Amino acid sequence: MKIDHRSLMLVTVIQNLQKLGYLFRIFTVGHGKARSIWESIDGDLSSLRTEKHAPIDWSTFEGVMVDSLEAKEAISSLMQEPFCSVPLIWIIQEDSLSSRLPVYEKMGLERLLSHWRSAFSRASVVVFPDFTYPMLYSQLDSGNFFVIPGSPVDVWAAESYSKTHSKDQLREINGFGKNDMIVLVVGSTIFYDDLSWDYAVAMHSIGPLLTKYARRNDAAESFEFVFLCGNSTDGYDDALQEVASRLGLPQGYIRRYGLNGDVNSVLLMADIILYGSAQEVQGFPPLLIRAMSFEIPVIAPDIPVLRKYIVDGVHGIYFSKHNPEALMNSFSLLLSNGGLSKFGQAIASSGRELARNVQALECITGYARLLENVLNFPSDVLLPGPVYQIQQGGWEWNLFQNEIELGIDLPKMDDDFSIREDTIIYTVEQELTSPNYSADNSENGTEVPVLDKLTKLDWDILREIEISEENDMLEKEEIEERMEKDVGVWDEIYRNARKSEKLKFEANERDEGELERTGQPVCIYEIYNGAGGWPFLHHGSLYRGLSLSRKAQRKSSDDVDAVGRLPLLNDTYFRNILCEMGGMFAIANRVDSVHMRPWIGFQSWRAAGRKEALLAEAEKVLEEKMRDNLRGDVIYFWGRLDMDGDVTRSNDALTFWSMCDILNGGNCRTIFQEAFREMYALPSHVEALPPMPEDGGYWSALHSWVMPTPSFLEFIMFSRMFVDSIDALHRDSSDATACFLGSSKLEKEHCYCRMLELLINVWAYHSGRKMVYINATTGFTQVQHPIEQRKGFMWAKYFDFSLLKKMDEDLAEAADDGDHPRDAWLWPMTGEVHWQGIYEREREERYRVKMDKKRKTKEKLFERMKYGYKQKSLGR
Repeated sequence: MKIDHRSLMLVTVIQNLQKLGYLFRIFTVGHGKARSIWESIDGDLSSLRTEKHAPIDWSTFEGVMVDSLEAKEAISSLMQEPFCSVPLIWIIQEDSLSSRLPVYEKMGLERLLSHWRSAFSRASVVVFPDFTYPMLYSQLDSGNFFVIPGSPVDVWAAESYSKTHSKDQLREINGFGKNDMIVLVVGSTIFYDDLSWDYAVAMHSIGPLLTKYARRNDAAESFEFVFLCGNSTDGYDDALQEVASRLGLPQGYIRRYGLNGDVNSVLLMADIILYGSAQEVQGFPPLLIRAMSFEIPVIAPDIPVLRKYIVDGVHGIYFSKHNPEALMNSFSLLLSNGGLSKFGQAIASSGRELARNVQALECITGYARLLENVLNFPSDVLLPGPVYQIQQGGWEWNLFQNEIELGIDLPKMDDDFSIREDTIIYTVEQELTSPNYSADNSENGTEVPVLDKLTKLDWDILREIEISEENDMLEKEEIEERMEKDVGVWDEIYRNARKSEKLKFEANERDEGELERTGQPVCIYEIYNGAGGWPFLHHGSLYRGLSLSRKAQRKSSDDVDAVGRLPLLNDTYFRNILCEMGGMFAIANRVDSVHMRPWIGFQSWRAAGRKEALLAEAEKVLEEKMRDNLRGDVIYFWGRLDMDGDVTRSNDALTFWSMCDILNGGNCRTIFQEAFREMYALPSHVEALPPMPEDGGYWSALHSWVMPTPSFLEFIMFSRMFVDSIDALHRDSSDATACFLGSSKLEKEHCYCRMLELLINVWAYHSGRKMVYINATTGFTQVQHPIEQRKGFMWAKYFDFSLLKKMDEDLAEAADDGDHPRDAWLWPMTGEVHWQGIYEREREERYRVKMDKKRKTKEKLFERMKYGYKQKSLGR
């Protein structure tokens, strides 16, 4: 939210991605002057700080881009199911954390290192703007680091600095003359403890140049050679002077400044920049960009990365590597009468224009290609345009130019190693370290929290204390056993017995949530899969959680364990392809043991995330209707299918089946009728796709509905057979790992889910159920697809309860006899297997147990009559 180079880069990238067809929703961290700029991109900005009060459903996005370390708050929720599979691109443009990593390692703060390593590993890709960053963050690398070169940081710094500083003033402060010809030698920006090999080789390469101009003592041409390298330690100066003396240069002729000082002032003082490094580098050297932005002519070796951008004789001058003569010739082109030649001034001017937008196009196209490779686009989206459609090759300077003129938010080359208290790094350090915070132990002026580490001696002392306490307890128990005890008065014995009974009752007492639901006509089960869904769940007597994963079940609640009720869901594959329908199967399996109310409802956690969950007013209306009509063949739904979206694949009006096709890879109708034909054993010439009306009414979605419990069991009976038919088509195909209903990775993982989400509509319409839409906010109800208008459209014979019951019993008989139609038959694993033969066998088993008990009783009586029964004497 700040006006700085990072905002400029991100705004430029996102605006160009929008032109390709990407849609963005922007979440902010705090407030800043860039708010108006972001509002022009997305008018409805949301604050990430309010997530605790209004949680974010990350699954509604194809991907998430996090643009800084400060936005790490979003990472925490993305590390929990069901958001772990959402692609995450984390852009790191600051090195503040990298300076802390060596401190953590030195102090043994492994918890902090592990925390950041875990956060970095969650990202699908961690993107850096420069190739030096992966080295700085190498301790956190899990194989997902990626560099997209290109950032306006150096241009921003140069333009802001030049507005507030004068070249002549800086020269006077640093002891240079106004007419001195200052030649600045630059190279790698990486710090070394000793003089780097790069600069040592550069010294020998430019040796003849230094020797030639050092011997000129005339006042008209006074040359000063300055090196910009390393840090401010004395080791660099001694090493440079040693090399200079070997070249025969006078003492003090060469001066050096460190990269951890005021780099901008050194660059601005220079007249000519000589890039002395001959190493092959991957990215455009940032010092050259900053120097060119100061409008200083550049001489550089002809290495590939520079030739890609700089035209020789236009934006700069090249010389052959390790060729002193070529360097001398190039250098002479820039000089005229003790100053810069007109040719040198022209190069400086054109170089400044080039540096202003250098690598901008590569940065924009790099992010576009990254999104193409990282994001998994579902079937119902229009794909964005190809990368080659990007035409813009510059940063959006027009949006930020006024702020640059004022010189605000100036980034510095020498980032301070201290951590402000308002940063996420400081917050994490405070949370993950002990309360013992020492201000005495510091490095580079940084306060480091000190942990009290337990030594081996501490563990030995603790063990001795535990053994001593255990021996004392045993000795005390032995003494108490040997002492004579008084039985006590009757009142005390009675009181202890009553206390024992009370504790036993409390252990078996019903859960508080179950007591609250006593007398309620309906219970709505909220289905969730993962701790990330907890903030979306409701509390109160109307709702009860339904967890699809035992690991993610809420501890302090009476949520239903779907896996415990249906072992099939313990298999990750089936849990993923069935989604919320698997939870419904679990409730229907021996339903009387968990639900004994006339009405039953379901609501996916996603409904709250998409602002389609029931609010208080709608809940009140729904409960009133349940009480007034305890038994009725009606289904109330509030999550509705979006039939009037902004984007459609054609100009034709959307219908139920066309929308289903869009949501299922274009194959909904085909797979539905094939599964329907498989389910009812219909011949190929018979129509198998139930007709759905085009009356403009609403259809149910998000598994958010309420219906009578008997109707629910009938729907589950139909759904189990239909799911089994889809699974049969899937397993009979040539590629059992493929998914007919989607192409993306996520759609393949949840293959049947989107079709099963709409199955309730087909069943309710053709089985003659009254369908009522209830507004989730106001509670307003409206009948959809009236029954009297369905005549001639309903396929009632296929949805008749007696037919479905007969089909269910036939499948149960086949499962009971072991006559499975295929391997891994799904139907018996989705619920109860029951038919008349099982009932008769169970009745016979009960009768056999009863008769066996009678026989044993008669045998005991016979023995007593034969041998008599002698009571043992009570005394002696």
